[in-house]
Amino acid sequence: MPPTEPGDTVGPRAGAVVLVATPIGNLGDISARAIETLAAADVICCEDTRRTRALLSALGIPGAGRLVSLHEHNESARTPEVLRWVKEGRTVAVVSDAGTPGISDPGALLVAAAAAAGVTVSIVPGPSALDAALVVSGLPTDRYCVEGFLPRRGPGRRERLGAIGADQRTTVLLEAPGRLAATLDDLHRACGDRAVVVARELTKLHEEVWRGSLAEAAAEFAARDVRGDIVVVLAGAGPAEPASDDEVAAAVRSRREGGAGVRQAAEEVAAELGVARRRAYQAALDLRGTAG
Repeated sequence: MPPTEPGDTVGPRAGAVVLVATPIGNLGDISARAIETLAAADVICCEDTRRTRALLSALGIPGAGRLVSLHEHNESARTPEVLRWVKEGRTVAVVSDAGTPGISDPGALLVAAAAAAGVTVSIVPGPSALDAALVVSGLPTDRYCVEGFLPRRGPGRRERLGAIGADQRTTVLLEAPGRLAATLDDLHRACGDRAVVVARELTKLHEEVWRGSLAEAAAEFAARDVRGDIVVVLAGAGPAEPASDDEVAAAVRSRREGGAGVRQAAEEVAAELGVARRRAYQAALDLRGTAG
C-alpha cells in the first residue's frame, strides 16, 4: 500500500488478507482505519464469531453473512478456503478476540500460507496486550522476548523455564488467572528473585499493574482470587560471571584428555566459556608444561 498523507482515507484493497487489531478492553482504542476496513471487508475471519458480532454491533457495522470462524482448532483447515476467496478478488479481514491477530492468537499460520502463495497481506495496526504490558512495566524494552503461554507441565515446561532463567532479555509471558500463582512460583525457582510486573485487565475498568520481586509476586498472587487477562513481564538475567582460571583450566584439561590438541582445546574452551582465545591457549600450554 503506497504511503499516504495524514488524513487520507485508506480502505482495504480487493484481493487481500488484512490483519486488523481490535481493542483489548477499551472500545475507544479502535482506530478509524480499523472501522473502515471492517465495514468494507467482504469476509471477516474471527476467533469467536459471537464476540466479533458484538464488537461490530457496538461500532454500528453490519456483520450478517460476513463472519467466518478462524481459531486455533480450524485455522489449518480454513486457510486454503481463505486463500481461494482472496484469489477470487475478495478482501478478507482477520481479527482475534482482542488485540493483534497472529501474536499468541490465530492468524500466523494463515499469514505464512498467504505469503508463500504470493497473496497480498496487509496490517491495520493497533492494540496489543503484550506491547502495552511491556511499555508500562518500566523494565528494559531494548531487547525482549515474547514467550506467550508456557507449556502446562512436563519436560517442555522445565526446558522453557530454564531458558528464561538464563536469558538476559526482558521476557513477556501470558498466563491464565488460575495458573498465575504456580507460574510465578516456578519462575522464582528457575530465575531467582528478580523484578517482575504483573499486568492485569489492561485498558479496562479494573486495570492493575503490580510491580515487585518474583518472591513477592508468588506470595501475593497465591493469596488472591485473580481474574481477567494477564501479562507477566520479567526482568532479564544479570550478566554471567566471568569464568575463573580454575574453570578455564578444568575445561581445557577435559578436552585434552578427550584427545583434542592444544589449539583445538583452546578454541573450543574460548567459545564455550566466552573467554579470550589467548587465555584458553595459555591454559592449554600451562597444562602441557605441567604434564611434561
